[in-house]
Amino acid sequence: MKSNFNRRYDSSVWGLNLAKLCAIALVHSIWTADIMMAGSTTASNYELKPLSLPGATGVVRLDYFAYDRSTGRVWVPASNTGSVDVIDESSDAVSQVTGFKTGEVELRGRKVTLGPTAVSVGDGVVYIGNRGDSTLCIIDAHSLERGGCLQVAPPSAGPAAAPDGVVYIAATRELWITTGAPPLGISSADKSIQVFDASDPRHLTPKTKIPLNGSAEGYAVDNQRGFAATWNAGSTELQGLALDSARGFLFVACGDHVVNVDVARHGKIIDSLQTGPGLDNIDYSTDQKTLYAAASLAATLSIAEVGDDGKFHLKATVPTVKGARGVVAGKGETAYLIDPAEGRILKLTRK
Repeated sequence: MKSNFNRRYDSSVWGLNLAKLCAIALVHSIWTADIMMAGSTTASNYELKPLSLPGATGVVRLDYFAYDRSTGRVWVPASNTGSVDVIDESSDAVSQVTGFKTGEVELRGRKVTLGPTAVSVGDGVVYIGNRGDSTLCIIDAHSLERGGCLQVAPPSAGPAAAPDGVVYIAATRELWITTGAPPLGISSADKSIQVFDASDPRHLTPKTKIPLNGSAEGYAVDNQRGFAATWNAGSTELQGLALDSARGFLFVACGDHVVNVDVARHGKIIDSLQTGPGLDNIDYSTDQKTLYAAASLAATLSIAEVGDDGKFHLKATVPTVKGARGVVAGKGETAYLIDPAEGRILKLTRK
């Protein structure tokens, strides 16, 4: 369950279990066929360009990926290939950072090969979480040179102790990680967020742990607020999170729709956007005030502007491919989706 968030002292966090919010949102959401058709007619304004990942000959196990606005690069941990692929937004050229260890892990009764699966952009560096050997590794964001790696847990501890969600906290110069793989039925080994000191960006040191009530996965961090709050909701249909820090909006993927939660007003639900089933990680462009949500089962990407009142305004429902899930916003009206089955990234641009 990709519900969750941050809770903690100076770098704000909200630990979330947003189930009831998702259920209530359905009551607040009124969609007509005319509205959906109006959004769909503008899909022709966008195009998807496939970008093949080096060495991909079939399925590439893709999960978290990230856009670095300071360099204009998209960072893609390509798990079973043992590499991290880096896409230049201007040329679409793909570079590789190789040499990451992979390992066989048992998932749902079968052996699979896993390696780097998580990424977060730090201060001049990029942090990579590797399930293959339970490490956190550092890459120079400009030169792409590999730095050192820190052992999070012994590989023998298995996927329950391996890094999952990795997030850099700029306000406190820390790196936070969750462990386990809740969507695959693998509970976190310690049910906490592990905190590492990143005051020296190239040398991480363990700092503390934030205990959680369960096995969290993804989380959204607000670097502007210094309070903690919890909204309990109780559903398992929770996926990605995205945040508009300036306006205090939290976007939560709930299976087949996204809700906007007003974090400045005690978690009030403002609006809901129907997307179709199969949501995973969603993303939000603060510059464009636009939400992107890819539904893997519906094979569509919903693009919606968010008004100052927190209401969604659907711009387009763009056809994608089955299994395309997870999206990150790039520069302007560009976005990127993962397509694990074909071992590629889909680049969305405005015509």
